[in-house]
Amino acid sequence: MADEFLSAAIEEAKKGRAEGGIPIGSVLVHRGRIIGRGHNRRVQKGSAILHGEMDALENAGRQPASVYRESVIYTTLSPCSMCSGAILLYGIPRVVIGENKTFLGEEALLKSRGVGIEVVQDATCIELMRAFIAAHPQLWNEDIGE
Repeated sequence: MADEFLSAAIEEAKKGRAEGGIPIGSVLVHRGRIIGRGHNRRVQKGSAILHGEMDALENAGRQPASVYRESVIYTTLSPCSMCSGAILLYGIPRVVIGENKTFLGEEALLKSRGVGIEVVQDATCIELMRAFIAAHPQLWNEDIGE
């Protein structure tokens, strides 16, 4: 069963799907409290960069480095190179990933830089992505740069 923070990321993913976007959600947690939440809004906003993690970071607002260094980012899907770069840039030490079966992002890079990775393989996260990719393969390929 998903914990409360992964559940919040899943709710964000479902919001994205309901808005006609890609069902990937994320929350940024500092000291046991969500300080930023977001979902992939590339379609909804016509954005090149609003993946779920990027949206959560944006919605957390500008934070001092000390906050990022004490935070955990939860995401429903393994982070891509762009989102992994932001995680590294801000020194977020831990990532909890809902699933990496439908897409394996830059987990090896994150691990090589000392970031703690926990992959849950949550059934809801897997099904959200499997159903979306099957229904919208071109949109999915655009989202991951293929």
